[in-house]
Amino acid sequence: MGDIREKKKEFIGYEYKEVAAESSKVSFLIDGYECFGWELDENLPQSNKGSNLHNQKKTVLRLKRNRKIINKMELTRLQRNFEACVNEIAVLENTKTSVATMYALIAGILGTAFMAGSVFAVTAQPPHIVLCILLAIPGFIGWILPYFLYRRTVGKQTEKLTPLIEEKYDEICEICEKGNKLLY
Repeated sequence: MGDIREKKKEFIGYEYKEVAAESSKVSFLIDGYECFGWELDENLPQSNKGSNLHNQKKTVLRLKRNRKIINKMELTRLQRNFEACVNEIAVLENTKTSVATMYALIAGILGTAFMAGSVFAVTAQPPHIVLCILLAIPGFIGWILPYFLYRRTVGKQTEKLTPLIEEKYDEICEICEKGNKLLY
């Protein structure tokens, strides 16, 4: 009979983590988490969770890390800083459109209020045609203006927030660099 040699595989205890992310950010997050000792768990497939408001699918990343990793405390601290920076970037990205949406909605509601006043003026007994026309003009402007107001405000917000977002990406690079040095 032939020699049966068994390869003994060392036991490695893992800790696991699931991270939900937009499909566009998956590669960025995988690269970031690898700097803190995490690797993709190939035992389970990465899954999609449907879609959110902007039709971007969410992907669930399943990660694992050796429980006995060196410098675990410092890596965990750096990882928390990394996650905080990623969340701050998401908030800044949402701020670009949220302020513009608010301004556009206010202008649209004011336009609707003027248009309602115009309708009430024309349906009154006796009809006030001149008042109807005077109220309809800002009403129509209030319905047309939000589109242009939204675009202009998004442009200004993007111009204002882009340097802040870039600073956060630079901070993330420094954090990942420190984490990577602790691993190797």
